[in-house]
Amino acid sequence: MILLYFFYLSACAPSNGNKGKFDEAVETFQRQYPNGKDTDWEEDDKGNLEVNFKLKGEKYRADYDLNGNWIETEKSVKWSDLPSVVQNKIEEEYDKDDITEIEWVDHKTKGKFYDVEFKRKGKNMDVEYSFSGQKIME
Repeated sequence: MILLYFFYLSACAPSNGNKGKFDEAVETFQRQYPNGKDTDWEEDDKGNLEVNFKLKGEKYRADYDLNGNWIETEKSVKWSDLPSVVQNKIEEEYDKDDITEIEWVDHKTKGKFYDVEFKRKGKNMDVEYSFSGQKIME
């Protein structure tokens, strides 16, 4: 059993030279997503540890801080995946054709919501919506 654990840990651990940095995050990830497959770890531009993985055939990304604490999990979704109440709210205020990305997000403090990214000059704009269509943040 112990050998199996270490084999699993080494299979999910990042393959780069930062392995020690990722140990806590890998352990947290394994407890949180024991069925997560095809993991690919990297350090993101904010200094957090990010893992891309598959769960039940769908692609996800999860972020952890350097202490291994979970920050958030995201999954890209299509317009058609959004509840109609969210679609209606977006269409009331924005041009749907300006959407560059839509993500389902589960965040440690904000909970679950949709993050919709719109094209803008310079930096794109993110708008967060609750599942009921309430705008959380722009």
